[in-house]
Amino acid sequence: MNSLDARSLAYARWNVVVGLVIFALKWLAWRLTGSVAIYSDALESIVNIAAAAGALAALAVAVRPADDTHPYGHSKAEYFAAVAEGTLILFAAFEMLRAARERLLDPQPFAQPELGLALVALSGAATAGWALLLRAQGRRARSPALLADAAHLFTDVASTAGVLLGATLAWHSGWWWLDPLIAAGVALNILIVGLGLVRRSVGGLMDEALPPDQVERIRKTIADNLDGAIEFHALRTRASGPCAFVEFHLVVPAKMTVEEAHAITERLERALASALPGAETIIHVEPESEARNQGGQG
Repeated sequence: MNSLDARSLAYARWNVVVGLVIFALKWLAWRLTGSVAIYSDALESIVNIAAAAGALAALAVAVRPADDTHPYGHSKAEYFAAVAEGTLILFAAFEMLRAARERLLDPQPFAQPELGLALVALSGAATAGWALLLRAQGRRARSPALLADAAHLFTDVASTAGVLLGATLAWHSGWWWLDPLIAAGVALNILIVGLGLVRRSVGGLMDEALPPDQVERIRKTIADNLDGAIEFHALRTRASGPCAFVEFHLVVPAKMTVEEAHAITERLERALASALPGAETIIHVEPESEARNQGGQG
């Protein structure tokens, strides 16, 4: 395990601890106030804890090196955590909508708003700080599990800010029907996030191609380092956790020696590794006559 993977695992462990602390603050705030909006915010923190635990388990598997039974490594394990997180978010959203509907039919004032709202503000600030640290590590390690957790935590911060603002307004105005409306807004917001996480993670499991900007960068890098070869074609890409896989056919003159062709492929592999860190490249070399017969194009 390299130092980057070890650091990601440490962040994943702390993510569970931080999630428990933030949940405790929000749960206490809900018990003090009885606000269904704060209850919704606390439910989202339960999802954070479950997702953090799933990300920790997935990362522990994903950092294992390739072996005989998994020659491409275990990086896709992270996508399962991201799918699980998205699914949990969807369940939480529907529970929030149910609670908001019940309270909308029977609005109630808050019990201890001062202390409860102060705890909500504290939990929001703590979540924002941790989300920034988690996103930075996720980008360094190119970890979909950590990035998914960070994205959800930023959504949680936005939800908490909305809850804090709306609950404060309800408290000072006496418009207690605002409380369930805010809860419904939180639910709809995380519903959208959950659907997005599931879609992106399923795309990774289904070997979805790299984003168009990265594919274009790959094409340009190959074209800029094609000296000695004739053309390339059949470019295919996919992502698997922090790894990117690039595969294409390289057309060389029919009389080129194996040593010369090998030198070109090594140059291309180095250039692609520089343009797209973490990329693994597979190049199929073929003579010009074979490419002409197949109608290959760069």
